[in-house]
Amino acid sequence: MLKVSGLEKSYGRQSIFENVNFTINPGERIGLVGRNGHGKTTLFRMILGEEQPDSGVISIPSYYTVGHLSQHIRFTEDTVLKEGCLALPSSEDGIDETYKVEIILSGLGFTEEDFNRSPMTLSGGYQVRLNLAKALVSEPNLLLLDEPTNYLDILSMRWLTQFLRSWRNELMLITHDRDFMDSVTTHTIGIHRCKVKKILGPTYKLYNQILQEEEIHEKTRINDNKKRRETEEFINRFRAKASKASAVQSRVKALEKMEKFEKLSVIRNLDFEFNSAPFMGKCLISADSISFAYSGECPLLIDSLSLSVGKNDRIAIIGKNGKGKTTLLNILAGEISPTGGAVSNHANLKLGYFGQTNIERLNSNKTVEEEIMDVHPTNNRGAARKICGAMMFDGDKAIKKISVLSGGEKSRVLLGKLLAGPSNLLMLDEPTNHLDMESIDSMVEAIEAFEGAVIIVTHSELILHAIATRLIVFDGGKVSLFESTYQDFLDRVGWQTEAAEQSKVRNKPLKAKGSSNKDARRLQMEINTERNKALGSIQKRIAEKEKMVMDMEKDVEKYSKTLLEASEKGDVKSIIDISSAIHDTNVKIDALFAEMDSLSKEQDAKSLEFDKMLNEMIMITPIIKADYTD
Repeated sequence: MLKVSGLEKSYGRQSIFENVNFTINPGERIGLVGRNGHGKTTLFRMILGEEQPDSGVISIPSYYTVGHLSQHIRFTEDTVLKEGCLALPSSEDGIDETYKVEIILSGLGFTEEDFNRSPMTLSGGYQVRLNLAKALVSEPNLLLLDEPTNYLDILSMRWLTQFLRSWRNELMLITHDRDFMDSVTTHTIGIHRCKVKKILGPTYKLYNQILQEEEIHEKTRINDNKKRRETEEFINRFRAKASKASAVQSRVKALEKMEKFEKLSVIRNLDFEFNSAPFMGKCLISADSISFAYSGECPLLIDSLSLSVGKNDRIAIIGKNGKGKTTLLNILAGEISPTGGAVSNHANLKLGYFGQTNIERLNSNKTVEEEIMDVHPTNNRGAARKICGAMMFDGDKAIKKISVLSGGEKSRVLLGKLLAGPSNLLMLDEPTNHLDMESIDSMVEAIEAFEGAVIIVTHSELILHAIATRLIVFDGGKVSLFESTYQDFLDRVGWQTEAAEQSKVRNKPLKAKGSSNKDARRLQMEINTERNKALGSIQKRIAEKEKMVMDMEKDVEKYSKTLLEASEKGDVKSIIDISSAIHDTNVKIDALFAEMDSLSKEQDAKSLEFDKMLNEMIMITPIIKADYTD
């Protein structure tokens, strides 16, 4: 168990934490949320002892181990597998647990061929994945993961989701992917206005509570100021009258006792609104049987793909990293030419393109304002300043040189350029990488409202579920069109690569001593059938509780609106009654979340139980090592 008491931290005049207190209890998986720059990573660094608080205490038991995803690349072994095995906890009985490393490496996208590669020959993204594998393998009491999905593709993220749901110890997770966080965590901690708030449940519950509390605070502040002014007017009016001396003195004392509610400062959000250009035709871009390979000796990344992009399409390009998603987007954007086939554009196409390498095209000698003005159709400084403000470059920040900006700030400049230029087709390659949750929500809303077509490369299943109506899928060594939503794809087709990896690592039949391959396969099928039955029953009960919570939260939202109206009218009785109803409903909601937490733990325990049964099949020989057969 980890306990934080009275934590304070400032950088110069900027206060990060003020009297922060919270506890992480056994088995809790915590999602840590807050806007960029509000202290999430700083908190991790203080828990790890890499940074010291100004005051307060972080209490960690002596036996307690804390592991984390390191961004520092330092490898000592000559193969990926040996490097991963360095993180294995020491085994008292000498059991070879290399299989655990193989399972985790495979889940994170490493192939069996990669196991024998030198870690230093991996790309930067895969080196971070190897560090993530080592963190998972080490099985610490508390695992700290800061943006673990940054270098993962959609399949690795789906695997990591399931792995973390079965994590038996404590976990603290920072990620901009709300769907990923909510799918693995039991609790949410929010850093907001230098304080910390911890709740049982997902992120939306925390944000709803904060919104309600701040609405009530503001209404209370307004009413408080009104009463304060009335009291001050009474005192000033009757101060000189002896007959009112007692009443005046009473009001003076009451005024001194009145709590003063400060006006909450405004916290800025990115404000997206894409500028759509009119288009009267049907088809913006046509790709006719396009193919691509980087050289004649390389296999084709894209083979005979045909595509027509309509004026209101929402197309997502999905698949594992390195399979050709960005290449396809570059071909459609005209950045590179296909090696076969052709791409034709409508004469009135107005393309807005956000690419991974476009940051390099920013002029380091120009200011943010000048970069925005360069693409604005009227080169209007006032309009450019407005867009700068929307991208959080207000005031003097708009005249900062590109050369001094961080990677995240440069991405916001690119987004600003996208907003400035009118377009009828947006091509977006991982546009959310440097955005926090609130900004991602704003972007999704802007994409939904955009009166044009969108083609997006993303690994976020939240975004895929929200906007995609057509898919270009890189999977199973080929690229194909799927003419429906992402949920339909999962239900009707599914990931071939994901199924193949599960077959290799987890459900691969084995030929053990004293048993036939057929017997092993039958036993494996029986275990999987029982597993699906047991976990499905628990999931159904969780879904029922979730629906009850959603219904009650709608009630709370209605109560809150009524409470605000009662506060404006000064209706004390209604305020008391409604506040009581809100309290009672929130108590019921918390009880349901506690039941869901208990069910989730039961589900995780069952899942681990079945995982153990399957792993015991793998480790059935005397040397605890499987003899796999294909």
